[in-house]
Amino acid sequence: MMFENLTSGSLPSLNALRAFEAMARTGRVTLAAEELHVTHSAVSRQVKALERSLGVRLFSGPKNRLELTAAGRELLPQLTEAFDQIAGAVRRVRIGGEDLHIAVNASLSVKWLIPRLAGFQAAHPEIRLHLSELSAHATSHRGAQAVVRIMPLSRTSDPHCTAFIRNALGAVMSPDMAERCGNDPLRAPRLAAATHPEAWPIFAEHAGIELPPANERPFPHVHFAMDAALAGLGAAVVSWPLCVHEVQQDQLVAPLGFVTSGSAFAILTAPGAESRALDRFRAWLVAEGAKTPPPPAAIRG
Repeated sequence: MMFENLTSGSLPSLNALRAFEAMARTGRVTLAAEELHVTHSAVSRQVKALERSLGVRLFSGPKNRLELTAAGRELLPQLTEAFDQIAGAVRRVRIGGEDLHIAVNASLSVKWLIPRLAGFQAAHPEIRLHLSELSAHATSHRGAQAVVRIMPLSRTSDPHCTAFIRNALGAVMSPDMAERCGNDPLRAPRLAAATHPEAWPIFAEHAGIELPPANERPFPHVHFAMDAALAGLGAAVVSWPLCVHEVQQDQLVAPLGFVTSGSAFAILTAPGAESRALDRFRAWLVAEGAKTPPPPAAIRG
């Protein structure tokens, strides 16, 4: 039988290998489940089945702080490379290399990328762009040729990483809210994003101000907090590229100005995923980023 060895158990289940690779790469069962579109219990079952099949432990430690064992660390990079190669081969055969799969953080996608995509599609109608949501702290996404997110400047020297806008942060609020709180965002109700909980402390540190104690009203994403600021609910710390239009149109004000942070908007390419379409998308990002005007300074009272 030609396929007897493939069905007799000489290789572990492909689903089990995928579950382990996703869980080990993302560092969390929930993120792996989200990526694979299954329940977190299904991921856990598959990983345990893989451990039984291999006769080794792949993770150690308590459930809330699992770490890769030596066997897990040895297996992960080989699986990641193999799955990336499979995804790339299937993509090239299926669509002749002109489909482009990009994963991007939600707020960056909603407030920056999507409003500009008509220009990219008009310039490159032959490229079919597919967007996926990138988890808040992930730097890779299964099936994506590249991810677009805010990266620490220390990572932008990576040969696979291209920065296209230097980031700056500002505390923004509506003109009505500014009038009510004496033009001081620190006196306004504080709006925060669960995906960027450190935004206010980082802004305060770079702005050289003391952040007074305050209750924060949480929102799932930065763009939710920004929309809440637009609606007059309080002040939110937002990256300048995400709110350029709103500030220029006086829909939002930033009395304390914007301060340069130690990060940048960047595209991070998956190993072996280079293509003509990706080259053109990267060049377009750099050109669009160059159009970003400098952020306003603080309003002197």
